[in-house]
Amino acid sequence: MKLKFLYLLSAIGVLIGLYSAYVSAQQPSPQPPVFSPAPDPYANGIYATGIIESQQTHGTNISIFPEVTGPITRLLVAEGDAVKAGEPLITIDDSVQRQVTEQQKAQLDVVVGQIANAKASLKSATDTLAKDERSFAIDPQSLSRDVLDTARNTAKVAETNLDVVQRQYIAQTKALAAAEALLVKYTIRAPNDGVVLSIEAAVGSYVSSQGAYDTYTQGYLPLIVVGSAPGALEVRSYVDEILINRLPPLGKISARMYVQGTDINVPLTYERMQPYVSPKIELSDQRQEQVDVRVLPIIFRFEKPQNVNLYPGQLVDVYIGETPAAGAEKLGLNQK
Repeated sequence: MKLKFLYLLSAIGVLIGLYSAYVSAQQPSPQPPVFSPAPDPYANGIYATGIIESQQTHGTNISIFPEVTGPITRLLVAEGDAVKAGEPLITIDDSVQRQVTEQQKAQLDVVVGQIANAKASLKSATDTLAKDERSFAIDPQSLSRDVLDTARNTAKVAETNLDVVQRQYIAQTKALAAAEALLVKYTIRAPNDGVVLSIEAAVGSYVSSQGAYDTYTQGYLPLIVVGSAPGALEVRSYVDEILINRLPPLGKISARMYVQGTDINVPLTYERMQPYVSPKIELSDQRQEQVDVRVLPIIFRFEKPQNVNLYPGQLVDVYIGETPAAGAEKLGLNQK
């Protein structure tokens, strides 16, 4: 009886093993990809990683650092606001500098009063000297030479005092102009027309010429970053140094941008090239990163498609190729 039971258990075990082997051998069908990988639209396209930025004639986004230090008292704009050149953006506490400016104005008023007194003293001394010289010319016995010499010396001293006070007036005027110029710097203004991309500090935050301290990166960042007019975008692509020799002539460069994580692609138009091969640290923002790869920046402009969200700082895939000759596209010569 026990022997039959063991045979039964063995048979069941064999069946379970065969079923497990069958199940394990089944390959689950892969799920379809959420989006298709960025295809190379050119026969010999060059891949580059790019970053979207606001359109500039030169350089990148405008980073604003304050020239003075102190806590922020007012934020007059918000991120995403369009601003005009000269429009105030942020004010920094200027109470100390304003007091210094008022003191400079008061000192200038004092010097102005001293100039008036010095001019009056010079006129009195000059008139007295003129009378004494006329009297001495008519009758040398009418006054002594000591009196005449004293009058002459008094006139020279009054003239010297006026010259000293006038020099003080010039110096005080310059000091007041410098104080007023520094006072103006406590109001951060827009350098040109554009849009506020980021504000790194809040009211009460202490800022300096290094910018504003960021609690997340634990480093100093620009107080304000201003881009060009809203909607004017470009993409800065970084071509690996080993692919530079494969770049087509500048007049024939064509490119296409693919938005990562989507099937959206946008044609690009060559704008300019930054003819300086630099270490590839721009996209990681690690200034102390040790890298062996160097890249060549190439800037393309593009028209932002409607109903597509694209923002400065967004990473994209870029393929660079050569513009097909006339009629080549119809013949399919530019396809793989």
